[in-house]
Amino acid sequence: MNFKYLYGPVPSRRLGRSLGVSPIPPKTCNFSCVYCQLGRTTNMTNKRQEFFNLQDILEEFDVYVKNDLSPFDFVTIVGEGEPLLYSRIGELIKSIKTYVDKPVAVITNGALLSEQKVREELNESDLVMPTLDAYDQRTLKRINRSHKSISFDSYVDGLISFSKNFKGKIWMEFMMVKGLNDDEESLRKIKEIFNRIIYDRLYINLPMRPPAEDWVTVPEKEKIELAQNILGGISLDFLEEEDFYSSIKDDLEAILSIIKRHPMNQHEIESFLDQRKCENKNEIFEKLEKNEYVEKVQYFGLNVYRLTSMRR
Repeated sequence: MNFKYLYGPVPSRRLGRSLGVSPIPPKTCNFSCVYCQLGRTTNMTNKRQEFFNLQDILEEFDVYVKNDLSPFDFVTIVGEGEPLLYSRIGELIKSIKTYVDKPVAVITNGALLSEQKVREELNESDLVMPTLDAYDQRTLKRINRSHKSISFDSYVDGLISFSKNFKGKIWMEFMMVKGLNDDEESLRKIKEIFNRIIYDRLYINLPMRPPAEDWVTVPEKEKIELAQNILGGISLDFLEEEDFYSSIKDDLEAILSIIKRHPMNQHEIESFLDQRKCENKNEIFEKLEKNEYVEKVQYFGLNVYRLTSMRR
């Protein structure tokens, strides 16, 4: 079963085993973050639309559930771009909850929460995980390279308004990048904004996988500790555990389907192949090396594999 809109479950440091739903075409986003593990945004847009037919997504979800392919803890709507750009996300969430008794999470950059309609649509979800990495228009452009129509003030006002009315959980996320937002002045300015938002948790993320720009790197340990002290968040400085899943029988195609949306390092691939009792791991790695659409990046001493946009 080669799913088009579903992937995983993949291991998540925050959500356990997460079954992903991707209602957005590859690299379609209103941000082009310098740290994005999927590379630069190729379709920059802030216009919402029904990119994929809602019924097609739900039919695929129905197949997954009926075949009971692999257990999962969360259904996570995130995919390969900004999920709030999907114009029927409220219907998608509501429909998914008729198929399974599992919490539905939405991982978003949060920029479209400036629109009341979007905030209302997200009321169907159990958990929303918005990102805030900047503290003004300049740093928003520098770190997130946002769409020209996005105003930082409206972005923040949207986060605040949503947090006041949402009945589910809000876990804020902050991506810390060396030299961009890791100094004390930046952290205190960001803290002032977080103080205006009502949330249940704050995660401090680090660029632990190959970023869109090769100059992006992880701050020093002292800066990470400073961020924890100022922001009061939980630092996520470890890679996911090796517990990936795919219903695709062919080992190579299974790996390609995962790295399309979630880069894997060499150890994660080896563990994945061992789990599937693959007897020709060397051959799989050779094919990955020769595949023109697979990019191998050296990061933190590991070979990390991700799919380029051409094959997607």
